[in-house]
Amino acid sequence: MTTQYGIAGGTAREIAASAEQAVTDGRLRPGEALAPVRALADALGVSPGTVATAYKELRQRGIVVTRGRGGTVVAPAPSVASRRPPRVPEGLRDLAGGHPDPAFLPELVPPGRLSPGARSHRASPRMPELERLSKAWFRRDGVPDTHVTFAHGALDCIARLLSVELRPGDAVAMEDPGFHHLLDLVPALGLRTLAVAVDDAGMRPEGLRSALRGGARAVVLCPRAQNPYGSRVTLARREELLAVLAGAPEVLVVEDDHSADTAGGPLHSLTTAGADAPARWAHVRTVSKHLGTDLRWTAMACDPTTLARHDGRLLLTSGWVSHVLQETVVRLMSDPATEALVRAAGAAYARRRQALVEALAGHGVEARGVSGMNVWVPVRDESAVVNGLRSHGWWVAGGARFRIAAAPGVRITTADLEPADAVRLAGDFAAVLADSASTYGG
Repeated sequence: MTTQYGIAGGTAREIAASAEQAVTDGRLRPGEALAPVRALADALGVSPGTVATAYKELRQRGIVVTRGRGGTVVAPAPSVASRRPPRVPEGLRDLAGGHPDPAFLPELVPPGRLSPGARSHRASPRMPELERLSKAWFRRDGVPDTHVTFAHGALDCIARLLSVELRPGDAVAMEDPGFHHLLDLVPALGLRTLAVAVDDAGMRPEGLRSALRGGARAVVLCPRAQNPYGSRVTLARREELLAVLAGAPEVLVVEDDHSADTAGGPLHSLTTAGADAPARWAHVRTVSKHLGTDLRWTAMACDPTTLARHDGRLLLTSGWVSHVLQETVVRLMSDPATEALVRAAGAAYARRRQALVEALAGHGVEARGVSGMNVWVPVRDESAVVNGLRSHGWWVAGGARFRIAAAPGVRITTADLEPADAVRLAGDFAAVLADSASTYGG
């Protein structure tokens, strides 16, 4: 039912602010409708144009969406509140977080000597040793390393790229299902999301072609360890995607290689295609999955135009990444013991992921996951599966916050799930599906 939820104001700015507050405090929930423009205008004693302007501002800021005859409704993930996962109930085995196994993370020891004085690092934002290590990191996998810079995490980096490249109303081609924080980020920047389906080999070329025809000015994809589907771009798929992108040289292609060192399998980056590579590109890597979730540091290799635009905006905002943080990353990336620990982590994650996929297959349950530390299981009713597994002591992630138009599913993080536990989980999963035929489409 359409209600006003106490929206007030006499100007477009005041009306927009009032509606935003209603969303923030929960009076207006995702999917709920705002009053029609003329109805709210009559109630507030303002012109329909004033209300329409307010609604336009809310749309540009990712708080509401317009659904044709369905009117204006609160966005599924309004930019005032990201799709955060629910709290893990006490006593359950948490397989929903998407986090690495702490046993494979090195001990974080900050440098003993801090930067002296209150001096600015804007003139030299990147420590030379870390820049050298970063270039070698990219070069190892064939990613061009001529232009490299740093940021405060992958989302910080991608947000800055999109904000300097695009304008409100522009469209971004996004993986579906995809990383929920990225799905939330795009509308929060006032941009439109064009969903592109994925399979085991990554973003599907026909979907990308459709998104480019729909006006996408940027593409964000994960070349391996795709979250939540667990896909990895193959060499054949890379060539297919490059063929589609050849007709759109002005489009910025952003690769989120967030689990570069523990993804499992080779990298087939679009940037390694030589003369056929995109003209505008960025390859983003983080260390949070293999060195520590609290290390908010990202390295990005990119074309020179992208470098200049990113660093120009960085200079005007945070300026640089803390040199204390950079020195900590240098020590870890240079440590042979840490390198051995990371290799062990990658092997363990591959073994554990595959163990669950095989165990589920033994019960006739389809599961996807060829890379990374997550397994995606298609289901008909996400809530039924999540609640059913909860009764068996497991906590998995419902797929709704990862999806745009993709079919339902649940995401299971296998980073610390030993093969013996995977067998037990698969049996419980099959039992949950058997309890109600409507729970699973198969």
